[in-house]
Amino acid sequence: MIDHATDHPADDSEPLVQEPRLWQGNGWTAKVIKNEDDEGWAVAMIKDGEPEPALVGPWTMGRDKKNPKPLDTNAFHTLVKTASEVLRRHEQQLHAMLHKSTVVTVGGAEIKVTLDIVPDEDHPYALLTAIDESGEKMAQVRTAANYKLTPSGAADWVENGFRKPA
Repeated sequence: MIDHATDHPADDSEPLVQEPRLWQGNGWTAKVIKNEDDEGWAVAMIKDGEPEPALVGPWTMGRDKKNPKPLDTNAFHTLVKTASEVLRRHEQQLHAMLHKSTVVTVGGAEIKVTLDIVPDEDHPYALLTAIDESGEKMAQVRTAANYKLTPSGAADWVENGFRKPA
């Protein structure tokens, strides 16, 4: 457990590093690194347990215009907030890509049709599901992961007795 007021583990089993170029806390590590593209500095924000940074951005030069400005508590908390927002937006974008829905009216009834893509590395597929007005699942079929859900395609699927689309 982390004591967020101090950014230290509550049990003090592993003290967190909080140095000018390396700062840990709140499940994140900030590393100030030399910017490979120019003479400046960058900061990488790495979520604990992740192999790659969630965010890499420019970092401010110090007063000597040669070394980086040191990390501190306020800067670290701002970086955590920014990196968390980047991850949240990425998750929202991924969810939007993998989950589509439309509503069609067939026989006077509104039916919600969803497409949930399962991005399996070896055999990706999608689940096409029909849900009635009361929220009950009417049918579900497995289809190709590249199936495009459209209102007309959804209506055709419902009208054809929920047979697997070609």
